[in-house]
Amino acid sequence: SKQFYNSLTEPLPYRAIEGIENIDKVVTVDQSPLGRTPRSNPATYTGVFTDIRSLFVNLPEAKIRGYKPGRFSFNVAGGRCEECHGKRYNRETLEVRFKGKSVADVLDMTINQAVEFFAGVPSILKKIKVLQDIGLGYVKLGQPSSTLSGGENQRVKLATELAKRDTGNTLFILDEPTTGLHFDDIRTLMNILNRLVERGNTVLVIEHNLDVVRMADYVIDMGPDGGAGGGRIMAEGTPEEIAAGDSATAPFLRTELEAN
Repeated sequence: SKQFYNSLTEPLPYRAIEGIENIDKVVTVDQSPLGRTPRSNPATYTGVFTDIRSLFVNLPEAKIRGYKPGRFSFNVAGGRCEECHGKRYNRETLEVRFKGKSVADVLDMTINQAVEFFAGVPSILKKIKVLQDIGLGYVKLGQPSSTLSGGENQRVKLATELAKRDTGNTLFILDEPTTGLHFDDIRTLMNILNRLVERGNTVLVIEHNLDVVRMADYVIDMGPDGGAGGGRIMAEGTPEEIAAGDSATAPFLRTELEAN
């Protein structure tokens, strides 16, 4: 981050970094909340809400009324409603409808419903389809990020990166992405990470889950314990090489590889 963005965080002491010329961007996908305000949600974070507002502004009814994009923003006076029983919008704004749905109705849709609803709108579909692909189909577009789990926040961030055009030279750093995930969700996540790797990117995953470890191209096994009792490289290599070694991870990984 210091190298690419001149970030304020000072790196810890290190001898050298080799191969930094092979990457041009670093993306840390952590589990922190999506935004600093309760108003942030998957629609605003991924940027798809801008496309949704633009769609509503260009509807005949909105043009007749002279509505601007701010009208459909729940952050701006004029669109937002101060006493609307959780609808976020005032009555006039809700009268503008696309395929029978108001902007509030759209924000109340799950990702799965929205993928179906916006099937004919490529600019919107592209961004929400990735959220569905990454296993977030049950989450609502306008769900406040404060109600999402750390793992869900992390997957929204990952989906946002996936929807962008990457150069194929990005380093992605994920910190324990499988926390709280069901087995099927882990498989979905691994498919996504493999997609990033196939495009030429590098994905560094800090993880204990053996389903993830066995699918890695290269493993760096840290130990001998956690926290202050760790920090040393116990073994490194392919999962098969680690499993054949004598580190604490070896017997568990060996069992995992034999079972799969």
